[in-house]
Amino acid sequence: MTPMIVPEVTLSSCDTTMPVIGMGTSSYPKVDPETAKAAILEAIRAGYRHFDTAFVYGSEQDLGEAIAEALRLGLVKSRSELFITTKLFASFAERELVVPAINKSLRNLQLEYVDMYLIHWPFKFGKVVSSMPVEKGVLLPLDIKSVWEGMEECKRLGLARGIGVSNFTSEMIEDLLSIAKIPPALNQLEMNPLWQLKKLREFCKAKGIHVTAYSPLGSSGTKFGGNKVLGSKVLQDIAESKGKTTAQIALRWVYQQGVSLVTKSVNKERMNQNIDIFGWSLTEEELDEISRLPQHKTITFASIMGPHDVVLQIDAGL
Repeated sequence: MTPMIVPEVTLSSCDTTMPVIGMGTSSYPKVDPETAKAAILEAIRAGYRHFDTAFVYGSEQDLGEAIAEALRLGLVKSRSELFITTKLFASFAERELVVPAINKSLRNLQLEYVDMYLIHWPFKFGKVVSSMPVEKGVLLPLDIKSVWEGMEECKRLGLARGIGVSNFTSEMIEDLLSIAKIPPALNQLEMNPLWQLKKLREFCKAKGIHVTAYSPLGSSGTKFGGNKVLGSKVLQDIAESKGKTTAQIALRWVYQQGVSLVTKSVNKERMNQNIDIFGWSLTEEELDEISRLPQHKTITFASIMGPHDVVLQIDAGL
């Protein structure tokens, strides 16, 4: 089968373009390394060229080995064909720890640089954390000025071609822009037809910050997510009328908002379905119908980190 050709988006303050659909590598519970590597190789065969990982996922090594194998097999001709995103863990969210943290991730990935390095969460851990939720007092506010200086150093050193944030509210981005010498290229956010984030997306667009959606299908099948997106009667009816899957309707809706997305699957058939969203479109009537869906946040930081004040504030701010 011929790999799908995925459109790319130009990012501000980034040295490369980014494919608008990526393959995520987080899993709860974590899949075994061989399954993870096989899924990544299958995704490359299907046409995925953007892969999203993070230190906390424990998948950087699996992705790195899969990339090396893809190069050996000739599935890609060079590293430059791939766009790799990873993220700064909250335990390393201090000025002097940022560069060592990205270097650790690069060793895991067997790469000389990543295409995008993100601050994973807009808070830090006061000590090394190995399990969640965390106890009260461990989760602390982020010193954005000093941490962003570390992120900018990663870009200046050529360790990251672009830098950005994840899970940042409008207020947090305003604070960041007031001190940044290099503005964030993107903000990665939970977003799907049932959590549309219209005001935050408009704010990011006005500031020249691209939005990437994670959990575009509501993290169905995970202990943090649910089935509300794929179980939506509105999405199901549109899918039936167009001969598409409900997941394809949800993903196409995200794409038509001018947002890129990261989806996840280890299933070959679903991988191919999820990337097949570019040769057709939703009508204005269908978009309007989806825009009127009741809004429901499918993932809360409190369910992962614990119900601490800073987490609840971030949840409310999104």
